[in-house]
Amino acid sequence: MAQYYPPVGFHFLVEFIGLADSADTRFTEVGGLTVEMGSEEVIEGGENRFVQKYPTRAKYPELVLKRGLLKSSAVWDWAKQCIVDYRIEPRSVDIKLLNDAHEPLMTWHVVGAWPTKWSVADLNASNNAVAVESLQLAYQYFTVDKS
Repeated sequence: MAQYYPPVGFHFLVEFIGLADSADTRFTEVGGLTVEMGSEEVIEGGENRFVQKYPTRAKYPELVLKRGLLKSSAVWDWAKQCIVDYRIEPRSVDIKLLNDAHEPLMTWHVVGAWPTKWSVADLNASNNAVAVESLQLAYQYFTVDKS
């Protein structure tokens, strides 16, 4: 029987469906791939000691993508269009965890994503670090394909 080893978390790529630019797949960090059950609290009538908690719906927090600052980027143009020009055009985003042959092991299909925030990390002359940009995305939901 073959022994299972968990995949590494540093070999991945991010694809914005409909934005074709190979440099835009090179993110260094993806955060917020989370789903949680929302709940509603109902105070029990006549009995002050108890609060009932009932499930409501799945909640998806915002996705945060980080990478080295690019001078030219289709993703930046799309984010600027949405945030600055207020022409919001939701897109699907695929986040692919890759194996050692650069093939997808798992793919998270993020549906209906649109940018809510873009920022660049603080510039500091005493640090020896690259300039990092961060993009925050709201989205409807995601699905997972396990290859």
